Amino acid sequence: MKKSAEGFTRIAREVFAPIYPVIAEQVLAWSGIRDGLALDLGSGPGLLSVALAQKSNLSVIALDADPAMSRIAQKTAAGCPDRVTPVTADVHCMPLRDDAVSLIVSRGSIYFWNDRAQVFSEIERVLRPGGVAFAGGSFGTPALRETIFIEMRRRNPDWDRDVARRSGQATIDVLRRELAASGVAHARIRKEEEGLWVEIRKDPNPVIRHAR
Repeated sequence: MKKSAEGFTRIAREVFAPIYPVIAEQVLAWSGIRDGLALDLGSGPGLLSVALAQKSNLSVIALDADPAMSRIAQKTAAGCPDRVTPVTADVHCMPLRDDAVSLIVSRGSIYFWNDRAQVFSEIERVLRPGGVAFAGGSFGTPALRETIFIEMRRRNPDWDRDVARRSGQATIDVLRRELAASGVAHARIRKEEEGLWVEIRKDPNPVIRHAR
């Protein structure tokens, strides 16, 4: 597992690094949220978590199921230790209270969740009223996507096949069915030229039902 974490981190830092500040700016602009608590699901080495912290006033939890990744994220967050907190946990059962998080982002890990409907439900649970989540596989911009694909094809001859396989497991139709199964109240698929996002918003004025 350690070798896998180190290999993934090397690719993230050498190839994917330019997309994280761009994605951070995008989700901050789309959500209008720059304060409170943020959650980066499947955070890996923590590059997106740090970019979010640097571009906002958010405190960020970098959540990953792999303890080796959390250790690497701890080193990544050394520049802003009070703003980014790595946590090792299962995305299907997050160790967070209800209504705790203002902004959630997950770039890339959606393709590896065992039960996406369960994760969508968990995302809605931990979002505060008015909170927003974005989970998807964007590459930031079309130009960045092309640059990354060129380099990844050089490193991995099966890159295009691997991308097609992962994308085929989470098509727009599949994601819509999983969102319906999750019971999430407010969600949509946000299709961008450089990728797609599942956007989940929590009602800022939830109906409070009083027992009679």
